[in-house]
Formats: sequence, structure tokens, C-alpha cells
Amino acid sequence: MRRVFARACAAEWTRLWTVRTTWWFLAAAGATMVGIATVAGVEAAGDPEPSPGASAWVAASVPALPGQFALLALALTAVTADYATGGIVPSLQWTPRRGVFLLARTTVAAGVAAVAGALLAAAAGLAAFIAARPLLGLPAAGALEVLPTVALVFAAGAVFAVGLGFLLRSTAGALVAVFLLMLVLPLMLPNFGYGWTTGLARALPGSGAAFLLIGQVPGMTWTSSVVTLLGWAGGVLLLGWLRLARDDATR
Repeated sequence: MRRVFARACAAEWTRLWTVRTTWWFLAAAGATMVGIATVAGVEAAGDPEPSPGASAWVAASVPALPGQFALLALALTAVTADYATGGIVPSLQWTPRRGVFLLARTTVAAGVAAVAGALLAAAAGLAAFIAARPLLGLPAAGALEVLPTVALVFAAGAVFAVGLGFLLRSTAGALVAVFLLMLVLPLMLPNFGYGWTTGLARALPGSGAAFLLIGQVPGMTWTSSVVTLLGWAGGVLLLGWLRLARDDATR
């Protein structure tokens, strides 16, 4: 079983890095996160009332909120592209145990998203530090707080995206669902002013990600954010597994 899983992970790894789209998504995430952090550093340097000693890591976590969508799209299209091209058939012929196949694809997607997110957040923090030097600091304690959080958010988001891909099997439909649940609805629902809409917004995965990255979601805590984000990731992945296990791959 372990050998089959390792072989499946190796195949998924090779498949992911031999597709040109992967590099485009990584470039988009890097340009977004490093670009926004650089602009924030330049603005901090030009502030007429600077705050010396402020941490550049703030400029690393905030850009991760928009930057995560490139890696979510990468994880999602790694699944849905197989259904669009018919590649799901040879993929399952190579790994006929569907549980192993799902676990391998999820593990590779979440691992790549976590590592890439942490590296890009580090690059963003460094860019903000250089652009605003010497006004912004780059303390090691800040890195130990920000980088694992970004990795957690990106990994959970990738698991959520993979689950949606297997559940919906449509790139367009899954992308719309990701944007609605991760961005649009968490921002829009509280504006209606009703208690139930605000509560519903806090129950969405995008609110959990936003709190962990920028901390500006009223009524949420670190624990509730992690539980919300991981609950959605695990629940949607389970639904995706049920469809993969029960339905014909070509339907």
C-alpha cells in the first residue's frame, strides 16, 4: 500500500511540474504577493509619519489573501483538466485504487500550495523590507508566526479546491464556487446588516482564511477560523471522494 501511494505521489508530482499552466499560476501568485508587498513597502517609506520598527511581515500576510487564488486555481485545474481532456481514464488505469489516487493528488496539491505559499510570503516580506528599509524590520519571530499560517491557509485551500474539482468536474463551475465561497460571499453577506447573514458569512471558508491572514473578521477567533477552514476542506474533499468512488469517471 505504501509503495503504491508513493508511486502515485511521484506520478502526480511529475504530472504537475510538466504542465506549463503550473508555472503560469505560480508566476501569477508570485507577481501578486511580491508586487503588493513592494508597493506597501514603498508607501511605508514615503509615509510622512512613519512608524519605525514596524514589521515587514504584515506586508507578507496581507497579499497572501489575493495571492492564494492562483494556487487554488492550480489545485483545482489539476483535477478538472483531467475530466476535460479525458485524462482521468489513463490516470485511474495507472492508479486503479481510487482512494489512493485521491489521496495522492490531494497530498501533492496541498504540499505544493503550502510550500509555495510560504516561500512567496517570505519573498514578499523581504521585498517590503528592502523597499521600506530601514523603517520596517524583519524579525524572526514574525516569520515563525506568518509563514506557517500562510502555509496552513494555502494547504487547506488546496484541499478544498481539489475536493471541488472531483465533486463538480467542471473548471468553470468549480472556479465560480471557489470565488463565491472564498471571496464574494464572505465580503458581501455582512453588508446586508442582518445577524443571520453575518453569521453565515463567518461560517464560510473565505472568512476563516481572511481572519488567519489579516485578522479583520469580527466575531471570529483563531480556533474558529481554523475549524471553519479545515471543516470545509475536509467536508468538500469527502463529497468529492464519494462522487469519484461511486460515479463513472467519464460522466
